[in-house]
Amino acid sequence: MDKFLAIIPARGGSKRIPRKNIKDFLGKPIIAYAIETALNCGLFSDVMVSTDDPEIAEIAKNYGASVPFLRSENNSNDFASTVDVIKEVEREYDARFSTVFEKICCIYPTAPLIKTEHLRSGMSLMIESGFDSVFPVVPFSYPIWRGLEVTDGKVQMVWPENQNVRSQDLKPVYHDAGQWYWYDPSKITNSLFTSNTASIILSEEEVQDIDTPSDWLMAEMKYKLLYEK
Repeated sequence: MDKFLAIIPARGGSKRIPRKNIKDFLGKPIIAYAIETALNCGLFSDVMVSTDDPEIAEIAKNYGASVPFLRSENNSNDFASTVDVIKEVEREYDARFSTVFEKICCIYPTAPLIKTEHLRSGMSLMIESGFDSVFPVVPFSYPIWRGLEVTDGKVQMVWPENQNVRSQDLKPVYHDAGQWYWYDPSKITNSLFTSNTASIILSEEEVQDIDTPSDWLMAEMKYKLLYEK
């Protein structure tokens, strides 16, 4: 098997939703969904969790992930980026186990809506077309070209030239689904987004960013819609 690694970054600190990465989501810690999906897709030689928190580490191992080392203090604060974390993982595997992975997928721990078929599609797209990285996107639900801004209480269009343009004639715009990133570690240095990055497009019901309690409830509703037949 090719050496493919899944990295699930899950530090202990969480400001907006305390203990967010292991908070109960419909009966089990939310991180369990990312771990189980990564294990079930059969693509990875290792599914590891990068964390600085012993409780998260123990829960991760209980659901089948490996935690071969804890994250460094430098990459456990609010300022550490995803790239900082994944590059640390790469270095540690090389230094400790002399293991270099051909392809890596960073999967966020609070993405319970991820699907194995999407992980497979992202991997296939990256390998077959030679992209540096691939991640899922979702279209904005309302055309951003009709965006408004408010100044001194008065509202005006950001792009007034689009005021009378039909919605269907406006170019579609997408945003990051915030679920996972496939990447080639030999081509990624400072950013997971390069001039040779591609995407797969998901539907709005398959995506939910979770930053607030209301986001959490919406994610639970979408999960039930998708999986509880």
